[in-house]
Amino acid sequence: MRHYEMMIILSTDVDERNIADYVDKLLQVVPNEGGTLTNVDIWGRRRLAYDINKNSEGIYVVVDMNATSATAKELDRQLSINESVLRTKLLRKED
Repeated sequence: MRHYEMMIILSTDVDERNIADYVDKLLQVVPNEGGTLTNVDIWGRRRLAYDINKNSEGIYVVVDMNATSATAKELDRQLSINESVLRTKLLRKED
């Protein structure tokens, strides 16, 4: 298991009252494949530095997790095909 950090920018079309449940559903692949989510930090709505798909704002989520590389790649793949996810960035943190 390796330690990863992922930044997810969601579209503002997602209902902010249910954002925690929505993020849990998006990240479900990690516990299903034996990984652990150590911290899920929802920053909320922020202004983007530049427009992404005609969106000037997004909902930022930072996720710390322990997972295998295959699980991290699968999570990134699933998020990339989700229409409500504007951008993701996956980093492996050094110990």
